[in-house]
Amino acid sequence: MDCWIRASGTRFALACSRPMGLEQPFQRKIREENMTTPIARFIHRATVATSRAALLTIVVIAAPFLYAQEASQHAADDEHNSTATLVRQVRDATREFTDVNNATAAGYGPFLGCVTGPDHGAMGIHYVNGALLGQTQLDAAKPQALIYEPMNGKLRLVGVEFIIDVAIWLASKGNTPPVLDGQVFQFVAAPNRFNIPSFFELHVWAWRDNPQGAFVDWNNHVTCEHQ
Repeated sequence: MDCWIRASGTRFALACSRPMGLEQPFQRKIREENMTTPIARFIHRATVATSRAALLTIVVIAAPFLYAQEASQHAADDEHNSTATLVRQVRDATREFTDVNNATAAGYGPFLGCVTGPDHGAMGIHYVNGALLGQTQLDAAKPQALIYEPMNGKLRLVGVEFIIDVAIWLASKGNTPPVLDGQVFQFVAAPNRFNIPSFFELHVWAWRDNPQGAFVDWNNHVTCEHQ
């Protein structure tokens, strides 16, 4: 900093000049902040915009997968509920037949012997009600056959089988298979191991769990070895 004496008439004054480029610390800080703030704001805005764009991209990409997963879960829940409902209905309707004497009194009688699977599992002994075989009205409470597993001289109820004659069904219902509570009957052509005409059938393992499914023909938890 340079200083000198300035004269004006009879008055004298001390004057000083500040070199160019010299700033007070506070003024310098203000100037730097004024320059930095717009840059910081720009960077902040750019970062926020990028984050929002990335989030939107993730949502757009993930949405179809999340929807498909939810739809699949709903379908699985519906199938499980349908299975549980039919099994429960059959179990409630056939509870009295856990005693085979009640089954024979109601018109059911043994047909063939204990049926085993071709490579795994078994069905058991079918007790068939002949009066119900010619019907086309599907009723979960009226299975055409009860299935028993022989257990050392005793019979244990394990499931039922709905049996519909193909010719009678197609003549009255058209060219579509029977469906009971969402479960489509299987077609068994003649000739077959039972020596009966072609038929539609549906097993419901209401009294013995089947690891392959409640409506699968052969049950690995059923055996004919103890008859």
